[in-house]
Amino acid sequence: MTGLTSDHHNAAAEPVTVTVSRRIQPGREADFEEWIRGIAEVAARFEGQQGLNILRPSEQTGGRYVLIYRFDSHDHAALWENSAERAEWVAKLDGIAAEEVDRKTVTGLEVWLDLPKVPAAAQPPRHKMAVILIVVIFALVYALQVVLGPFIADWPRWAQTLTIVAIQVLSLTYLIMPIITSLLRAWLFRKHS
Repeated sequence: MTGLTSDHHNAAAEPVTVTVSRRIQPGREADFEEWIRGIAEVAARFEGQQGLNILRPSEQTGGRYVLIYRFDSHDHAALWENSAERAEWVAKLDGIAAEEVDRKTVTGLEVWLDLPKVPAAAQPPRHKMAVILIVVIFALVYALQVVLGPFIADWPRWAQTLTIVAIQVLSLTYLIMPIITSLLRAWLFRKHS
């Protein structure tokens, strides 16, 4: 029973990304933009909220608004999802949203393996993601080799590699990439004409 509780606790502590896609009634775009500003301010006050990205209607998003927001844990995301404040703001969409909402929630390592369900062109360009990963992974692996090298020099090569890879993946997933993504959000999602 303790293993089950531990697994549940670990899952609850993983970062959560929620993608919400909506098509808006023609002529109600200004109302929806105002709604986005309001709900973003309210959501930002919730503990663990790590940012909101807004992809406006375009060919790449299929003419839909896509909101991508992140929380540092399942518990904090659930507090927001089940809050009276969120329910109040969603109710304000009556007559603004043209159809049923399309939403997807991913946690922890799923973010690396299964990006939010938005058209590929609406996601950050691959070359930007590649540049960030090359720089971050190089810096992290180099630092780990310098710091851990003297302590693991006598280990078999496979054990040295496994240790560095394990620390790297856990650090990237739970600490570094959420921070880097938040800091570089404007550059990652900048539209070029």
